[in-house]
Amino acid sequence: MVQRGSRGRRTLLERDSELAAVDEALGELAGLRPAGLEPPDRPHGALLAVAARAGLGKTTLLAEVRRRAAAKGCTVLYARGGEQEQGVAFHVARQLVQPQLAGLPETELRARLGSWYAIVGPALGLCAATDGAPPDPQGLRDGLDWVLTHLAVQRAPMVLVLDDAHWADPESLGWLAAFAPRAEELPLLLVVAYRPEELPDHAEALRGLPGRAGRRPLGLEPLSASAIARMVRESLGAHADDAFCRECWAVTAGNPFEAVELTAKVHDRGLAPTENGAHLLRDLAAAVKGSGLVARLERLGASTVRFAWACAVLGTEISPELASAVAGLGSEEAADAADRLRTARILTGVDTLEFVHPLIATAVYRAIPGGVRVALHGQAAWTVVNAGLGASAAARHLLETHPDGDPWVVQQLRAAARETVRAGAPDAARRYLARALREPPPFDDRAVVLYELGSASLLTEPATTVNHLRAALEEPITDPALRHGIVYRLSQVLAHSDRLAEASEILRREMRRTTDSRVRLRMQAEQFMWDAFRADEPESPARSRRLAGLADRLTGRDLTERYLIGLRTWDATLRGEPVATVIRHAERALAGGLRWAADEDRGFEVPVLVAMSFLYADRPGRTEELFVEGIADFEHAGWRGAHLSFAYTILGYVRYRRGRLAEAEDFARAGLRLAERVGPGTPAHWYAVGTLVEVLLARGRVPEAQAVAETYAFGEPFPAAVVFPDAQTVYGELLLALGRTKEAAVELAAAGRRLDPRGMRNPAWCPWQLHLARAEAHDAPERALATAQDAVERARLFGAPSAIGQALRAAAEVSSGAPRAKLLEESVAHLERSPAGYELACSLVALGTELRRTGRAKEAADQLYRGLDAAVTCGADGLVERARDELAAAGLRPRPLRGAATDTLTARERAVAGCAVRGLCPAEIARKLRLDEQTVVRLLSSVYRKVGTDPTGLAAALEE
Repeated sequence: MVQRGSRGRRTLLERDSELAAVDEALGELAGLRPAGLEPPDRPHGALLAVAARAGLGKTTLLAEVRRRAAAKGCTVLYARGGEQEQGVAFHVARQLVQPQLAGLPETELRARLGSWYAIVGPALGLCAATDGAPPDPQGLRDGLDWVLTHLAVQRAPMVLVLDDAHWADPESLGWLAAFAPRAEELPLLLVVAYRPEELPDHAEALRGLPGRAGRRPLGLEPLSASAIARMVRESLGAHADDAFCRECWAVTAGNPFEAVELTAKVHDRGLAPTENGAHLLRDLAAAVKGSGLVARLERLGASTVRFAWACAVLGTEISPELASAVAGLGSEEAADAADRLRTARILTGVDTLEFVHPLIATAVYRAIPGGVRVALHGQAAWTVVNAGLGASAAARHLLETHPDGDPWVVQQLRAAARETVRAGAPDAARRYLARALREPPPFDDRAVVLYELGSASLLTEPATTVNHLRAALEEPITDPALRHGIVYRLSQVLAHSDRLAEASEILRREMRRTTDSRVRLRMQAEQFMWDAFRADEPESPARSRRLAGLADRLTGRDLTERYLIGLRTWDATLRGEPVATVIRHAERALAGGLRWAADEDRGFEVPVLVAMSFLYADRPGRTEELFVEGIADFEHAGWRGAHLSFAYTILGYVRYRRGRLAEAEDFARAGLRLAERVGPGTPAHWYAVGTLVEVLLARGRVPEAQAVAETYAFGEPFPAAVVFPDAQTVYGELLLALGRTKEAAVELAAAGRRLDPRGMRNPAWCPWQLHLARAEAHDAPERALATAQDAVERARLFGAPSAIGQALRAAAEVSSGAPRAKLLEESVAHLERSPAGYELACSLVALGTELRRTGRAKEAADQLYRGLDAAVTCGADGLVERARDELAAAGLRPRPLRGAATDTLTARERAVAGCAVRGLCPAEIARKLRLDEQTVVRLLSSVYRKVGTDPTGLAAALEE
């Protein structure tokens, strides 16, 4: 495969097609014109994957890629997976990015990374982790995406080369595999090489990476006999005869690595490359690998063998000083050993040592006797800590040692776990802590290790977290604060696993144990919160009374008191207490501050509930203000998984309630995409799917809503936790829209039986009565009317105009005769004083329809035209068609749809609007335009204010 050029660089043999693919990709990347084609508009990225067995020349090919890329002026990022470093979180990511940023002063580094500094900095080894909640894995991956994207743009064109990807750590590999498809959108060529037969489970994503713009990965074949002959003659001289060359090919099976090593051995032995010496080649080939290599190493002397073993234990980028310390050799003896290993072509390098080939490193490592290998790893752990490299550098070695009850080992593993958790690698931390538990830790430390182990599993394995935390509570615990932390975390993970009753019971039992009144108050707050979310809570009214009695006398002096006041706010909302009461308590809760991501032991649920209370009280602007602050909190903390999914989904629900349906759909779909990254069947899915179905029904896209529900199994069994919009009610509404009224009535009546005994009587929060009345109207008109009238009374008690107006319209729909028009007129009057644009549009069209039927043509036309305009503004396509049909039935011609651009869009607004017209969600727009998502949301809001939300009008405005 290779020959030595005049400058010592290897040239490739029989790799023409692979090099052609490389040249084509580099040409496009650099903006050059491929033969016979017009030049591209801009540099174009691509992805190349090389899959081949060991020794077939992946590394040599990648070295040529790097050389050619540098010759074309590309910035080259390079990393290599290491067999010994697979468990070191972000080892590959650090190799790639650190050289580009590590030399910058801290002030400049902060300026470069912006809000991502504290999130990606620890993972990349650019700064120490700070206190506070760690980023979730998805948030960290988003941050790494941002860093690599900006590097690719700022230092374009860029080539990223990853060798031995099958040995890359799971964190780096997961990130790069997800990022890879974006390479074509950037001035970035991503080149990955791996051994397909050695891919671990976490690397399976690599198999799907294309070799070139959708083709299969490039595969390297063994070299032909003629190529091996050329290599032999270039190395040993042109006098090497054909029989000798053919035997070289036969004994190496065309493997270029083995051929290079074999010719070197022939040269060292002074063997004549003729047919007479060909019979010796098999023995020489055996010495190149496996047991032959080990035997050759052993002939170099005991100190050299021990030095080689130390290097194999240390892995890649080996410091000679560390290797000598691990081997227990003096500096001169270690230097002599290194020289002998370089001469024997086992090691290369001076200041930093590397094995000549990974196959050699593997063979040396596997040749170390088991007991010696364990001891060397233990010595390596002590050495790297003593050298100031930190606990994380030692942890991978400690994983290879045998448990021995050593407190120092437990201490180092716990420290490494803390570092990796803060760096956003909880899986690595879990491995360290599980090993610490096996050491085992000192008796008094067992509970805290279990607690830390459970916390590390929180985001990825909630069931495992529960087991660890329950085990921790069974240990003797002398520190009350530790016990309380375990209880809070256990209740949290139980609740997030839809086991709310267990979460409440854990807190109830612990409250009986504690003598600290402030701790008991905190536990009460947690218990009230999880009970509030329980769909099966047996004593909800009693809890509400206890909560009101407690919260009404609190002043909000600390976070616990403000949480209790916030829960009182939400309880008042659910029960339909007057709007003034809800607003008063909400402002009290916010008076001292309610941060969404201030404390990892405090969930974001209460701040969300307070924000939502403003929505149901017809103060959506206040809700959105709080959500913008909350999303900023999440993003600052690197919480971009389930947390951000909830935020976007509920923000979509807020837009739905405001009648901005196109925006609502965008946010709901963004929330659903984020929820899918977290995993199926999570609470985030219920929120996202329920909201999206609700929005699609409002837009009149019933078949699409049905398809979404079927795709995500949106139906029975419904979650044990209270979600909004209420899942069972939305499902009943979907059945009603599909014409399955009997089934809808069953589901909606069941929702009422579930909610009413708990005192959840506010139709502003859950309009199950309104839909039930419609479902019952045909078969039980009197019962339907009574149901609707009861909903009207409840809405009037709450006092929010949107709730009253919506309930009045439902009452009108199930009434007959003269009261219908009167109820609809009152509905419109209330809704005109509310922010509920979609509900107003519905009532206007319903009123116009009723007026037309009763012969009041002129009034009907006015209301229908108003309803049509409102429906267009909302993006309620089905309602638009209904209004136009009613106008046509009245002999009137609908006016042209409103939505022309009345204001000039800025360049950034036009760019964002163009993406929105193509159906991209805010998160996708942010990635494409390299903006933060909060800026995208603000720009979209400005666009929609100027030109409306109708896609046709938006596209027309862009054309102007």
